[in-house]
Amino acid sequence: MLYLKLRRQLSHPVLALLQSQLTQSVSVRFIHLGDGDPEPQSEGGIPPYVPSLQPPAYVIRKAGFDLLKDPWCNKGSAFPKSERDRLGLRGLLPPRSLTLDLQAARFMEDYYHPRHLIPPEDVKSGGVTPEMARRWKVLQELQDRNETLFYRVLFEHFTEMAPIIYTPTVGWVCVNYHKLYRRPRGMYFSAEDRGDMAAMMYNWPQPDVQAIVVTDGSRILGLGDLGINGLGIPIGKLDLYCAAAGFSPSKVLPVVIDVGTNNESLRADRHYAGLRIPRITGPEYFEILDEFVTAAMARWPNAVLQFEDFSIEHAGPLLRRYRKDHLVFNDDIQGTAATALAGLYGALRVLNLPAAALKEQRIVCVGAGSAGMGVVRMIAAGMQKQGLSFEQAASRFWVLDYNGLITIARSSVAEHVRPFACRDPRHEGESLLSVIKRIKPTILLGLAGAGRLFTEETLTAMNEGCPQQRPIIFPMSNPTSRMECTAEEAMRCTGGRAIYASGSPQTPVELPDGRTVAVSQANNMYIFPGVALGGFLGQTRIITDAMLMAAAEELPKLVPKEDLEKGLVYPRLAAIRDISASIATAVALAAGEEGRLRGRMRDKFAQGPDAMRSFISKSMFYPDYKALVHLPNGLEE
Repeated sequence: MLYLKLRRQLSHPVLALLQSQLTQSVSVRFIHLGDGDPEPQSEGGIPPYVPSLQPPAYVIRKAGFDLLKDPWCNKGSAFPKSERDRLGLRGLLPPRSLTLDLQAARFMEDYYHPRHLIPPEDVKSGGVTPEMARRWKVLQELQDRNETLFYRVLFEHFTEMAPIIYTPTVGWVCVNYHKLYRRPRGMYFSAEDRGDMAAMMYNWPQPDVQAIVVTDGSRILGLGDLGINGLGIPIGKLDLYCAAAGFSPSKVLPVVIDVGTNNESLRADRHYAGLRIPRITGPEYFEILDEFVTAAMARWPNAVLQFEDFSIEHAGPLLRRYRKDHLVFNDDIQGTAATALAGLYGALRVLNLPAAALKEQRIVCVGAGSAGMGVVRMIAAGMQKQGLSFEQAASRFWVLDYNGLITIARSSVAEHVRPFACRDPRHEGESLLSVIKRIKPTILLGLAGAGRLFTEETLTAMNEGCPQQRPIIFPMSNPTSRMECTAEEAMRCTGGRAIYASGSPQTPVELPDGRTVAVSQANNMYIFPGVALGGFLGQTRIITDAMLMAAAEELPKLVPKEDLEKGLVYPRLAAIRDISASIATAVALAAGEEGRLRGRMRDKFAQGPDAMRSFISKSMFYPDYKALVHLPNGLEE
């Protein structure tokens, strides 16, 4: 006997219809229950079966991104693994499935405590302000509903908006990404996807991806291990690819590799949707990355693959592992290095010195990680190009980490650092202030990501040690709160003499005597969009050191004379499209000289630099509305 409980009295025709449909297979007894009526009694101790009037499942005719864009069927990060597999959602959502209750709780937290209100202490430390976070949110909402309009606005207001979509605001975004997550962007690959990554690649709907930026979230800016929250970096980076270098937004792919996180607070956060395991390391880690790279390059063999914000122990080995076989580069190591060298060449132009004067500089670098040593090696390569041997170039550097000056006396020096270790063991562990007073460097670089290491004493000593030449001070760490010093601090301690460039943007400084001193931003966005564009359009297969050196040498040539007179060492970001086109042309020319160009770019190389520049500029995406044509499914697919 099947009991159908009704809390509302139905009309006789409705009851008759229900009975005619159900009694074909089972015996049905309709029971009307009033508000105070008891439940029907069980038979033989077995509760009566009460069918739901709601369907247990919905039939849908969508899958993949089309499903995620449907507000009625979309479950967001709550899709269970079984549905992700059969609906083509693997890789499009964070690895861990949440629940509807958790999603509702996250919404209510946001409802009562808006996340764009940044804690005051973050503002005081030189980080993101509430207004910057509000503008980021406005831009995200625009991108969600109209990407063409988003990129047009970004293109036309690049100088103002670049700090909102990237550093320093992107640091705050990544810290809070598990709470800010609203809709899928990019792809997620995790340790649990081993054996399936090649198939998962086809869940991404674009058959012609041109640029991929990937991170494992292990070293996000100077903020440390943020797990899959690090996806905010590839997203922001590719927004710059599109706005600065003209990559089509439909043909770029941000990716995060989830191998766990050592950030215990994230693992304990109920809203965090990544794997809740400590980071995988060793051979197993490289097996996961090998599978990802193989799968990505198999589907999109001509795409540029940029590695971003990997930890020290993995960044260098991964670059060396793949760079000879694929169009791969690491922006933290190579992009930062090329940007730094370009800035130093620009500083020499400010001082009315030739590029050859680089070999005469004395350089102190604070930070011996992958980014810091990448910069040191690139500058040393520049010195070699100006006539020094490698040993002579290495002797012009003094490298410090958190233990002080690194010398040959230190037993635990990494192999990539050892060639630049000070040859005098007596100075092992010497402090930064002591090194500056003893060496009297002409250039001070900051790439430690540890905050205000360039103290007032340090900056004053730097100024006093350069009576004949203005001191060059580059605190390149990001975000703003991790910079070694601010522009105001550098100018105050050097009496406005410093030639200054920082990783995050700084405002001009007003000196006590009434002068206003302009400062530059040593941001990789000057370099990496053009390097990627030149490599991709040139179909160069790999990105060589000569191509990166060409980018570093080209950038300072783009600084107008009037800006050099103001002390600026980089061109203005308002001209970012022209800058990227020039960098891409220089990169392609270097590739042509090495015999690496293919396709149409090889033909343009034979016609000369102007033909190459024209081809590059015409290949850039420009955000504008185009006529749309509807084709039925299956036609020309």
